[in-house]
Amino acid sequence: MALTGAVRVTDAVETPAPARGSKKGDGRAASAFLLPGAIGFVAFTAFPIVASLVMSFFDWPVLGDPTFIGFGNFVELFTTDPVFTTALLNTAVFVLLYVPVNIVVSMGLAVWISPRIVGRRYYRVLFFVPAVTPMVGNAVVFGLLYTPRGLIDSVFQTLFGVSAPNFLGSSTWALPAVVLMSVWQGFGYNLLVFSAALDAVPPSLTEAAAIDGAGPVRQFFSVVLPLMSPSLFFATVLTLISSFQVFVQPYILTGGGPGNSTTTLVMYLYQSGFQNFRLGFASAIAWVLFVIIMGLTAIQFLGQKKWVHYDQ
Repeated sequence: MALTGAVRVTDAVETPAPARGSKKGDGRAASAFLLPGAIGFVAFTAFPIVASLVMSFFDWPVLGDPTFIGFGNFVELFTTDPVFTTALLNTAVFVLLYVPVNIVVSMGLAVWISPRIVGRRYYRVLFFVPAVTPMVGNAVVFGLLYTPRGLIDSVFQTLFGVSAPNFLGSSTWALPAVVLMSVWQGFGYNLLVFSAALDAVPPSLTEAAAIDGAGPVRQFFSVVLPLMSPSLFFATVLTLISSFQVFVQPYILTGGGPGNSTTTLVMYLYQSGFQNFRLGFASAIAWVLFVIIMGLTAIQFLGQKKWVHYDQ
């Protein structure tokens, strides 16, 4: 009887019923915390996106009334505007050069500063410094390095007895020079991503591969790299997206020249909207760039099922 009574008392004092209105109160509190962020998103993200889409169908000068022209801006981009084709090609070349070089350099340095190297924390900080320094300042410094009679030219004359190419004044060398500066600026972020992924690889797996006769190269490509594939996918997607939006580097280093050899899509968007005051035309360029980035990102997400290995 005593045991039965104890059980009944315990049952009687189990979890109390939730107070009435608690869920409603929590919803109001959550809404209050979310409201500032929601207002900021609508005002500074959603509304500008919708406004740019609307503007792309208009001939929209800064001064004067806008005129609806339908797909006229898009037709002009792909049919009669020679600068857009050049800017699109320059952007594609920049992406094809920058993305693989950035990934390879980041991966190689991350492997080099593996847990076995002394002072790896200091190397991480040293390599990450360019990524957090102002890009405008870095571009100005590289402009001084590239200029004739600059440091690079002096090194060429000292070591080889010849002058260095006029990097920023040559249509052949200008875009590779921009790519080199961009790699130096941006590889530090991916290096930290890859370094963290390397730290997460269990040493027992590489040791087992070594026992089976696999050398360091085979261990990396057969064991380490598949385990790093989620981080590699993440870095590749973000690097690809950022490379299509390149603007500051060519704007500071070359101004889009010589000619239009370093004019990118974002730079041409800037010129169209804020120098030529064709806001509708600039909006059309922005939406073409958006479609390109979204399409390539979707392809990457569809293809990652074949080579990205997530922990089950």
